[in-house]
Amino acid sequence: MLHRKIYQLCCDGREVCIFLRDQQRWIERARILDIEGDLVTIRYEVEEDDEICSWEEMLRLESIGAVSQKLASVHRGNVEPLVSDDCPEAEQIRPRFPEE
Repeated sequence: MLHRKIYQLCCDGREVCIFLRDQQRWIERARILDIEGDLVTIRYEVEEDDEICSWEEMLRLESIGAVSQKLASVHRGNVEPLVSDDCPEAEQIRPRFPEE
């Protein structure tokens, strides 16, 4: 089941967060590049000191404990979110303000 879901995320090309069970750490903002057998190839960037390092790792499928992805984000505050003119009105995000 996890293998199929990871394959779907690979095809989508979206950023994910991956928890590695054997290392007890999260890899954030990674892209799944390829799945071959039980090996998963990912690419991600890490900021270290004053530089950004780009990493590509090959992981065993059984070492992956969890995969999560951000669905959406909205800025807090009284800021009107940007909406595309092509977006149907039923799908547009409208901010909700507390009634006075």
